[in-house]
Amino acid sequence: HSVSRASPNLTFVPACLPPDPVEVEELQRFVSNSKRLFVMTGAGVSTESGIPDYRSEGIGLYARTDRRPVQHAEFIRSASARQRYWARNFVGWPQFSSHQPNKAHLVLRDWEKLGKLHWLVTQNVDALHTKAGSRRMTELHGCMHRVFCLACGDRILRSELQEHFEALNPTWKAEAFGVAPDGDVFLTDEQVRNFRVPACRRCGGILKPDVTFFGDTVSQEKVRFVHQRLAESDSMLVAGSSMQVYSGYRFALAAREKKLPIAVLNIGPTRLDHFASLKLNSRCGELLPLIV
Repeated sequence: HSVSRASPNLTFVPACLPPDPVEVEELQRFVSNSKRLFVMTGAGVSTESGIPDYRSEGIGLYARTDRRPVQHAEFIRSASARQRYWARNFVGWPQFSSHQPNKAHLVLRDWEKLGKLHWLVTQNVDALHTKAGSRRMTELHGCMHRVFCLACGDRILRSELQEHFEALNPTWKAEAFGVAPDGDVFLTDEQVRNFRVPACRRCGGILKPDVTFFGDTVSQEKVRFVHQRLAESDSMLVAGSSMQVYSGYRFALAAREKKLPIAVLNIGPTRLDHFASLKLNSRCGELLPLIV
């Protein structure tokens, strides 16, 4: 997968100063001293690819709108909630799935190839690390590019489901207004009303994106696996995350307990600022490429 050589898309990136040479040197030292680096990424790694985040001051989804992501319980319980979710997702999918990795994703892939990066855990569901070529990786909250059946567990690609949607809704059209971090778009109830949602082809069950919705939990098996990778590591870098969500924050707490050095690269405050060895307030796609 190639990455656009055009300048990064800064629409959803909070304003910040260029990297301070002293900070670049400090992060260089941190990375040079690491032999088995554990990296955790969040939405701030993907904002430069044109995908908004939830929490950035002034420009995150929560700051710009009163919209909130679908809750797990609501999706499971309510057919109309699923209809609304999938209609919006259907409209947003062509744009969401077309986003490409930026320089930050490519740098982390290169660190893996060089044997510097031991394991990457991403909280993002956009598949951009996979598109960049990262392999030693766990998608903590799953990936929007996969769909599974809640009843029988059958899995299909999200792109395949798009074709089923089109076949079921040949005359349905809706204009999208705005886009959210998970590919959701803004539609009115009126627009959603006649949208038809396919059931699982194998058993007729409910189809759900292979992602952890708000209010759901990451599987214990996945959490154990990530803790094992962290135990094999000698330092932790958090890139583009305020770590407000406990599912990711718990690994920073575990790293602190193991007395691992922790570096944080994020525009704005994070939950780790009071115990990180190093805090940098720069764009991931601007600072990471400067590290050799």
